[in-house]
Amino acid sequence: MIMARISLPSSLESSLPGIIRSVLTGHMETKYLCQHCDDILRKPVQAQCGHRYCVFCFNQLTSSGPKPCEACRVEGIFEESQSMLNGKEAFPDNAARREIDGLPAKCPNEDCTWAGTMKEFEGQHEGQCEFERITCDACQQRILRSEKDRHNERECEARTLNCKYCKVSFNFKDIKAHDEICIKFPMQCKECGKKKIPREKFPEHVKTCVKSKTACQFNKVGCQAVIDNGKQHDHEQASIMDHLRLVLTALTALTSWRSVPSVQSDGLGEYQEDCGGLGLYRAPEEGAVGGAAAAACGKASCSNGYSGREGLRSSNGLGLYQGPDEGASVGSGGLGRGGKSTVGLELKVTALENIVCVLNRELERTSLTHEAHVRQQRLDQEKIESLNNKVHQLERQLTMRDLKLSETEQTLRELQHCTFDGVFVWKIADFSHRRQDALAGRSPALFSPAFYSSKYGYKMCLRLYLNGDGTGRGTHLSLFFVVMRGKYDALLKWPFSQKVTLMLLDQNNREHIIDAFRPDTSSTSFQRPISEMNIASGCPLFCPLAKLASAKNSYVKDDTIFIKAIVDLTGL
Repeated sequence: MIMARISLPSSLESSLPGIIRSVLTGHMETKYLCQHCDDILRKPVQAQCGHRYCVFCFNQLTSSGPKPCEACRVEGIFEESQSMLNGKEAFPDNAARREIDGLPAKCPNEDCTWAGTMKEFEGQHEGQCEFERITCDACQQRILRSEKDRHNERECEARTLNCKYCKVSFNFKDIKAHDEICIKFPMQCKECGKKKIPREKFPEHVKTCVKSKTACQFNKVGCQAVIDNGKQHDHEQASIMDHLRLVLTALTALTSWRSVPSVQSDGLGEYQEDCGGLGLYRAPEEGAVGGAAAAACGKASCSNGYSGREGLRSSNGLGLYQGPDEGASVGSGGLGRGGKSTVGLELKVTALENIVCVLNRELERTSLTHEAHVRQQRLDQEKIESLNNKVHQLERQLTMRDLKLSETEQTLRELQHCTFDGVFVWKIADFSHRRQDALAGRSPALFSPAFYSSKYGYKMCLRLYLNGDGTGRGTHLSLFFVVMRGKYDALLKWPFSQKVTLMLLDQNNREHIIDAFRPDTSSTSFQRPISEMNIASGCPLFCPLAKLASAKNSYVKDDTIFIKAIVDLTGL
């Protein structure tokens, strides 16, 4: 025998050990087992001693140089010259490989119904079975292969996400912590209800929010109102007079305090400010009684403009105190002091009148501005209403176009699949999934696309129950024929009386399942339709489900079946 150096298989095959025993459905012979991993040989290699190994196992054993064959030692036939594992003296065992490829196999994964040969399992099904449990690289959780994408996108605790707001990457478990600091995270204002405000712009929004409450800007002069930002202007317009009074009072008090805080006249009298900012003359101290009287005079002047004892009301409403010993006339010294007080008061009155004039002009300007804003607001409102009407009109037009487009798409789909010669072949893919839906009651029946006996002929379709209907429920496929309402029904002969043949096609073209019937012309199923479709009529016991469950059936291939309907056009 000529020994050849082993040629390594592809990277996938050389990285896998033997195939687990549960894949094999027939009798397990020891000659098909790897001497190292004790599983079914994958790409078998025969050593010089005659024992077989998987190429992966053999490469592992000899990676650091020739090794003695443990199988020879166990069997007691160890010979140093023949029982050494050496890549230079081993060769691929193609005969054993062909035998193993032809062995019957089934998928070892729970709920998987795949069956075939070992070659098909290794080349087509292994590593692709949707029911195989694999380990998530990120979180190490065991999951079904079919759920891998969903797990990676929605369930894996260790998956990496990109923030949809700021595009920063982080682990799923840190999503709450990131939301607390994300500068682009959308926030909602509790005052105005506005949503989707980025966190970085939220403080600015709070300052300008129309619903946020702030103190009136005249609070420094005494206005206690707290109002919404958006209503500041309304408040200022409604409270102009109140604000003017507060400003006037504040200016009066300020001017009085700065200009005439207190004037002492040679010990003969004292000029003071009362509570309203007006100047009052008080005589020199007259002992305890005189002091009390002067105080009373001040209080009376503050309230009604009269002195407490013998006060006189002046022409401008200011109370001037007359000393007790002066009688009806005032001494020359007291008269001089009264004159000075009058001049000071006149200056203050003049200043206050100027302030009032300025405030009146400002009030007029504000009123004109307000009227202009009201007019502009009215124009804007009219323009908004006009634009809203246009938007509503465009929305109605768009809705009508969407309906027309939907009808056109439906017509195109029907034309794509329909035929006009009474012969129709219906391809049903994803059979196993649809069958499970039927068993669970989610989708018990399937309707085929419509087909026609001719371009202007009868409109028909098929109805299939994958778990049976009526007497065939749970045991048979039930197939029914349906007459539909067509555009040209008025030109056709009624009731429908053409022979109908229904077939489940054998995809090996050997033994089709065929059933045929002639319509019962007295049945409402074959009268001219008055609704979208008539009541279905056909074969509740069309095909036993057990026949489709057989591993050797040729009706289901690649999870697909084909149903054919033939309408006899004789006499039309």
